[in-house]
Amino acid sequence: MEFVKMEGCGNDYVYVNGFNTKIDNPNELSKIVSDRHFGIGSDGLIVINPSDVADFKMSMYNADGSEGKMCGNGIRCVAKYVYDYKMIDKEVITVETLAGIKTLKLNVENGKVKTVRVNMGSPIINAKDVPVISDKEKVINEPVVIDGKEYGITCVSMGNPHAVTFVENVMEYPIEKYGRVSEFHPIFPDRVNTEFVEIVDDSHVKMRVWERGSGETLACGTGACAVTVASILNDKVDGSKPVTVQLLGGDLNISWERDENLIYMTGPATTVFDGEIDLGFLGE
Repeated sequence: MEFVKMEGCGNDYVYVNGFNTKIDNPNELSKIVSDRHFGIGSDGLIVINPSDVADFKMSMYNADGSEGKMCGNGIRCVAKYVYDYKMIDKEVITVETLAGIKTLKLNVENGKVKTVRVNMGSPIINAKDVPVISDKEKVINEPVVIDGKEYGITCVSMGNPHAVTFVENVMEYPIEKYGRVSEFHPIFPDRVNTEFVEIVDDSHVKMRVWERGSGETLACGTGACAVTVASILNDKVDGSKPVTVQLLGGDLNISWERDENLIYMTGPATTVFDGEIDLGFLGE
């Protein structure tokens, strides 16, 4: 199987062209290729497939083999893959995901995609649709106890469920301990991605993320969008201008256009290397 390793702000996936490679068990394959000791090493697997409703379909799988609905960093790399490998020559494309069809604008330099602006759609803040179990219609800075410690959480879905909490020093925060527990907290029926956020100023935040199915990753695009929404809802930043979200792997620029109720994310997409792997161990 031919593959390409790509990353967006350090959020890395193994990409496979599903137009010419048939994968019968992508869940199991994702676990194998994601292993950083015995596999290729990644946060998961993304397969680029044909679509009946968009230019392409993105199927993404976490490192534990579970299928995800959407990946903001991953979809930017899908755009780079299909343009750089000449599967399409347009600079505005559509990609089908389990979280809906996304429109992407490609910034091309010297014939290669450098950055991508993604229309991420509308944020979902109704508790039942996130989903999060609550007696409130919206969970905005609501207290929840995680491993004996009380947090104020704001819950947002950008196709994936997110719980955002604000902390003083995010770089020293023990997110492996609290992220792991929060992922499986009973108020989250589909598990949850947890973002720990430090406010720098009214248009700049720092975040670390614990992703369901993958653990801490260097970046999460849908998480950066959820963090921006939560920061605005909690009056932590100025919602009238774009927010720079600083992740471990780099920066993303996020805008919540309130008149349209749409989130726009702009960030890099990078090819790391390509190669081949023998799928004989999967019986394929």
